Amino acid sequence: MKTNPNKDPLDGALAEWRVREPLPPRFQEQVWRRIADAGAEGTTTRWTIFENWLRLAFARPAVALACAAVLLALGSGTGWWQAHEKSARIQSELGSRYVQSLDPYQKMRM
Repeated sequence: MKTNPNKDPLDGALAEWRVREPLPPRFQEQVWRRIADAGAEGTTTRWTIFENWLRLAFARPAVALACAAVLLALGSGTGWWQAHEKSARIQSELGSRYVQSLDPYQKMRM
């Protein structure tokens, strides 16, 4: 007798397996309702596609860490640039106030 090399050893156990428990009440109705609900939710929008892509991308720790590092660098850079701009503006304003305190008739420059 030849044995089939592609035969799964669980095939015999699955052939003998029988369900002896009765189905819950209204089981078939609940299955069809779930199928209908899943079909209604199947509409995809650009936002859901983007959300799914984002969820899959951030599931990998390396990508999540790289994005966090980039966002941290961008936030720090933006904060430094705004602070530099504000500091330069305040310094110019203080210089103008000093000149005006020496010569009150001098016009203020901004």
